[in-house]
Amino acid sequence: MMYTIYVTFTCHPGKREAYVQKLHEGGYLDAIRNEEGCKRYDFYFSEKDKNTLLLIEMWESKSDQEQHMTTPHMAEVMKLNGDYIVSAKLGEFTLC
Repeated sequence: MMYTIYVTFTCHPGKREAYVQKLHEGGYLDAIRNEEGCKRYDFYFSEKDKNTLLLIEMWESKSDQEQHMTTPHMAEVMKLNGDYIVSAKLGEFTLC
């Protein structure tokens, strides 16, 4: 079974695309996607709300995702969030 979470971000106005670009250019997305157990780590843009961003993460296990949150590159990402993210709502589910 795969462990999957989704995070709905509300970005500061006009910062949504810049946030994803910063993660891409900084090598953070490549580092995350190369972590053990990472099957998917993808952002999706809301067509309806220009400040909404959806992240889908799929991991082999919940422990892989928990380990991901302790990596040095995630500590850096968390520091970046304040410049781009107003709020985040998390949900989780398991796919068979």
